[in-house]
Amino acid sequence: MKNQKFDIVNTQSNIDWVGKKVTGAHNGTIAIKEGEIILNDGQLTGGKFIIDTTSIKILDVTDPATNAQFAGHLASDDFFSIDTYPEASLEITSVAGNHVAGALTIKGITHPVEFNAVLQVNGDLLTATGKLVIDRTKYGIKFRSGNFFRDLGDTLIYNDFELNINITAKAA
Repeated sequence: MKNQKFDIVNTQSNIDWVGKKVTGAHNGTIAIKEGEIILNDGQLTGGKFIIDTTSIKILDVTDPATNAQFAGHLASDDFFSIDTYPEASLEITSVAGNHVAGALTIKGITHPVEFNAVLQVNGDLLTATGKLVIDRTKYGIKFRSGNFFRDLGDTLIYNDFELNINITAKAA
């Protein structure tokens, strides 16, 4: 069995996020700080990466003042508490085919996650993509959640948000 470790190239890797609410959706990016992917005989067997929560950006709000206000709100304790938790992480715990199980930690709270991943290896370069749908309330992010607040009307924010992960890694 041949083990191979690939180090994530953070400048070529990122996460696209989408959060939805009654009146629409917002989207943006968040950076992957560092990490690694482990293959055994060419098959994904493990890995871990660190997400830089301080890098969260909103792409659909073009007014600079509104964008800054929104980014500040996402950084606050209503959402990601980035002063206290500047990092989140995802660790792969098992793999069956393209189905990946892992442990996602946000705001110091860890829960299991499952998703499908697509990997391609070309020489010493690995690319991987995956989409996670996360229930934010499991991580203490309850702002305008219908599970915790009544009569929100069109200010309700849906509990699930999407993380579309795009990774490029080089053989170590």
